[in-house]
Amino acid sequence: MQGLELAKRYFESYGLPLLETEFAAQKEQIAAGLVGRGSECFGYDDECSKDHDFEAGFCFWLTDEAEQAFGFPLMRAYNRLPKSFLGVTMQAHSYYGNSRVGVFRISDFYRDLIGLPRAPETAEEWLYTPEYALANATNGTVFYDGAGVFSEIRQQLLNFYPEDVRRKKIAACLCTMAQSGQYNFSRCLVHGEPGAALLARNEFIKAALHLLFLLDKRYMPFYKWQFRAARELPGAGTLPDRLEALLSAPACETTAKEIEQIASECLERLCNDELAAKKSGESYLEPYAFSVLDSVENRALRTMHILDAGIE
Repeated sequence: MQGLELAKRYFESYGLPLLETEFAAQKEQIAAGLVGRGSECFGYDDECSKDHDFEAGFCFWLTDEAEQAFGFPLMRAYNRLPKSFLGVTMQAHSYYGNSRVGVFRISDFYRDLIGLPRAPETAEEWLYTPEYALANATNGTVFYDGAGVFSEIRQQLLNFYPEDVRRKKIAACLCTMAQSGQYNFSRCLVHGEPGAALLARNEFIKAALHLLFLLDKRYMPFYKWQFRAARELPGAGTLPDRLEALLSAPACETTAKEIEQIASECLERLCNDELAAKKSGESYLEPYAFSVLDSVENRALRTMHILDAGIE
């Protein structure tokens, strides 16, 4: 059983009865679910994932006012819940782990994940909030939300970037793909620098993956889940598999041709989405990157350096 299903069953067996009895008067001020860091929140956990930071549990989320009024009693009640459930007991915490379940203030929970107690409001806040953090804040499942405050912030994040921010990031991805893959990969080979060519190839792959997420309006998660998540994108087709194969491809002209083909297919998608207009005989992505940047209405974003897009 995967972590999300385990958490839901645990909540239904212990959390919901707690809300309907001991905290019945406060039930409408409480939200519950499992969201945040960890493969289980994405539905990517397997048997290997259970060697650390894996347990039966869920989150209670409270507004600042509710937490001050009854947060401590709720925390004590949560801590009294069974430590084992359906044969699952916490095995060990990783060095980098922290408490992923329990009682949290909504403001603290979002601040810990994205650096803000709320959804970003300005273009700059959206631009520089790490994308993996936004992925962490929008994964998982909300089991119950009496007040709707937690879900309101979550929905604002799920609505994805403002269009100007998305286009600014798309422009940066296209420019990086052009410079690293279409230009510098082959140039490094000519210079007799196969190691540098492979680094250029990797930059191309990272930017192309990011572009696929931006085109499908999905936040790109932490690197170890990027290929798996990319395969779930409706518009990605075979590109995630081909980009993954490109990682182990040799530094040679055959690889350069595949890079060019992938760039061409990304350009077709860009044009199909009406983000750019195909120029006859022009397959190099850099001019299209500047064309997308020119379509950004926010002057502050449009006049930034094209590669300044908060991309990790």
